[in-house]
Amino acid sequence: MEEIINKVASSGLVTIDPATLVASGTRSHLDIADQLWQGLALKEKDFREWLKNTDWSVFQNHHVSISCSADAIIPPWSFMLLASALQPFAASIVVGSPEDLEAELFRRAVKAIPTEEYRDARIVIKGCGDIALPKSAYVDLVNHLQPLSKSIMFGEPCSTVPVFKKRT
Repeated sequence: MEEIINKVASSGLVTIDPATLVASGTRSHLDIADQLWQGLALKEKDFREWLKNTDWSVFQNHHVSISCSADAIIPPWSFMLLASALQPFAASIVVGSPEDLEAELFRRAVKAIPTEEYRDARIVIKGCGDIALPKSAYVDLVNHLQPLSKSIMFGEPCSTVPVFKKRT
């Protein structure tokens, strides 16, 4: 009987599963719309009082996105004050939507990938998974890995879409 050879395993392809880069931890979103005066603007005195009287420890180790859903006048210092209140507790803080938070967390994870181990590698970035990833995640991976890699493909090792191939 002829031995079955796993050609994918012996191909030298390096597979990256982007789902393994998703940061663990609780996500929270803070909408400061409830802190607006008459739904129009933020009053510094009232906002500072709210900040002082809120138990920020409930955000211990959370990844927090902050925004204002109302079309209102929001001064930049309001986000600074809120970040200052959250900083001792939150794992990370991003201004924007929960989707913006996921994109930033992924961007940070990609930047932490040690690129040297991918020098001249033939990389397959896995495309199917149970976790929804930001579209920017794939762009971040290409931007980070392309300068060193020999090639980048998308999909599964047995069925890939070529994305990049270094010219020789």
